[in-house]
Amino acid sequence: MKDQIVIGLDYGSDSARALIVNANTGSVLASSVKYYPRWTEGKYCDPVINQYRQHPQDYIDVLEATVKDALAQCPAGTAENVVGIAFDTTGSTPAFTDETGTPLAMLPEFAENPNAMFVLWKDHTAIKEAAEVNDLCAKWEIDYTAYEGGIYSSEWFWAKALHVLRQDKAVREQAYSIIEYCEWLPALITGVTKSSDVVRSRCACGHKAMWHEKWGGLPSEKFLTTLDPLLAGYRDRLFEKTETADKPVGTLSKEWADRLGLSTKVVVAGGAFDCHMGAVGAAVSPHSFVRVIGTSTCDIMVASYEEIGDNLIKGICGQVDGSVIPGMVGLEAGQSGFGDIYAWFKHVLEFPLKNILSKTSLIDEATKAKLIAETTDQIIPALSVEAEKIPVSESTIIATDWMNGRRTPDANQMLKGSIAGLTLGSSAPRIFRALVEATAFGSKAIVDRFRNEGVRIDTVIGIGGIALKSPFVMQTLSDVLNMPIKVCKTDQACALGAAMFAATAAGVYKKVEDAQDAMNSGFAKEYTPNKENAKVYQEIYDKYVVLGQSTGLL
Repeated sequence: MKDQIVIGLDYGSDSARALIVNANTGSVLASSVKYYPRWTEGKYCDPVINQYRQHPQDYIDVLEATVKDALAQCPAGTAENVVGIAFDTTGSTPAFTDETGTPLAMLPEFAENPNAMFVLWKDHTAIKEAAEVNDLCAKWEIDYTAYEGGIYSSEWFWAKALHVLRQDKAVREQAYSIIEYCEWLPALITGVTKSSDVVRSRCACGHKAMWHEKWGGLPSEKFLTTLDPLLAGYRDRLFEKTETADKPVGTLSKEWADRLGLSTKVVVAGGAFDCHMGAVGAAVSPHSFVRVIGTSTCDIMVASYEEIGDNLIKGICGQVDGSVIPGMVGLEAGQSGFGDIYAWFKHVLEFPLKNILSKTSLIDEATKAKLIAETTDQIIPALSVEAEKIPVSESTIIATDWMNGRRTPDANQMLKGSIAGLTLGSSAPRIFRALVEATAFGSKAIVDRFRNEGVRIDTVIGIGGIALKSPFVMQTLSDVLNMPIKVCKTDQACALGAAMFAATAAGVYKKVEDAQDAMNSGFAKEYTPNKENAKVYQEIYDKYVVLGQSTGLL
């Protein structure tokens, strides 16, 4: 029997990666990572107003480049054995489309219009619209946020769509429908030419668009037009049904088979969000708490229908049937800032490098550039080494982890970060330690919320670059949670999860759990809590709660 090969495509905030996997054994044959060219240049974004937009052409460019590059690394004949392909993407990352399902930014007249592009998950320009959604849901006969934690976020589908409609007349006049990033890529490569033919993602629509079978799908037309008449007609032009990602949406079109060097027989699976597929790649199962740790975090769990019952879990990012593993309820939470908080502090410390050293005439330009690059690269590692030397008992600086607002518990993107307890002796490593502890405390707040809502957590699994590369951060997290943390062996858990869905959609496995059993990577390391540190951290956490109450609403 010849090997059955699948391709998992993971589209993150900054880059995309293709993973070529033997579906029968789980062995990785090759991988390739490419950065979005326009995004790398900082185009279409304005951090001052929290605007983050991505051009659909970026997604196309890296799709072709990563797949071809990865296949070129494989033995001859690999391409002809590829049976399935699947995407995971960030989300909620929606864009307006025309009637063909084409994002407006792909049309010449909108090619440079940020409002015609995909509105990245961390874009917070729609805070006002999210507040209006919450206010109306509280008054309406149906609370459409009931299965989304009870609070609608500015990071999500309807808030972003309404904000763009209000802001841009040209988009408003041309837009026909709205599509999530994870829905568009499968539609693109299967040759969909009508918006109505796009297969809609259970994961995206259930967690971010208030879709639920209980009330017949999306919120009612009356609700949407009461929210704003600009939304009139969109419900009818969107969708009624959604599908889980283990089901095929079609096969590669002739155009895309040729562009990728594959066969038109390759099955394309449904799309889903990166962290949900990442949890599958990390072997998520009931009572395990999977943390996808990167610029932000996304926390994923699955639970049986019997365990969840009629329980509505407050303050999380949704509970959706089949959004992670079909046949189970997927639960999502997370932090709006994690690695981004460390990156912010790094950027603060880079000021003299970028603004003083860069202008010196004492050394030549080439040496100057190398010196700045080398120093910049060493800031976080050096801070980690020194911060780790500081005893927990000396953690007198307290910070909150809301530099990018708060996702969970109880989404509130109006919140701002804070640092308290500074003295004239507060060094950079001590401040960095406080920031690391803040991200761990934010994690504890999420775990406590799940437990207080009756969700059992037995195991914590960490995936992502920080989980694999930062022992200081992971040990601090283990101590604060007072729980062991297993770290997934692969650094491409999201892409591996996508490969598992590709294998299931292509018929290699009957269900996702079978693909997990055969294709998982195992674990690289396990962190166990220091009991003394855990005891001290509980006391410091109480101070974090007080600080949060005084600077926002914890």
